[in-house]
Amino acid sequence: MSFSHDESSEFPPTRDTKLESFLFSCELSSKVPFYIFQGDEEEDLEHFLELRTVCLGVGAKEESNVVEVTAMNHLGKTTSVPIANLHVKCLPMVSLGEFELKAPVTIRLKAGTGPVSVSGLHLIASQAEDSALSEEEEEEDDDEAEEEELPSVKPAKKKKNQ
Repeated sequence: MSFSHDESSEFPPTRDTKLESFLFSCELSSKVPFYIFQGDEEEDLEHFLELRTVCLGVGAKEESNVVEVTAMNHLGKTTSVPIANLHVKCLPMVSLGEFELKAPVTIRLKAGTGPVSVSGLHLIASQAEDSALSEEEEEEDDDEAEEEELPSVKPAKKKKNQ
């Protein structure tokens, strides 16, 4: 499941929606058992966390490490879901594909001592500022219109000497 302009809940599906992506990573352990992903409080931005992989780090013990995420569901209710149950001997890494969640998201090491690395993308959807683009487009359109209005220039006729 990938983010597309049509899936944005606050922005209408227009060509003016801008999507930026940044690398995301956090490490969970018994010392740091959770991470809270929040976006900026700017009103015209939407923040998404696209989780890709969950894997055990160096020094992980032979135990189950359960990772869960807590986020809002489609009804606006907070829901917690386990996304990985990792073990050194049988499943040290899980690929989640493009598991996308809207901020705020809490990632928690529910069981085990880790370390567990969670990685993916931080996606930011915003309204593209097209004022600069539209001015350039208008200038180009004006130039084209002027070129069309001007008659073609014909070379002058030479006079014959009598």
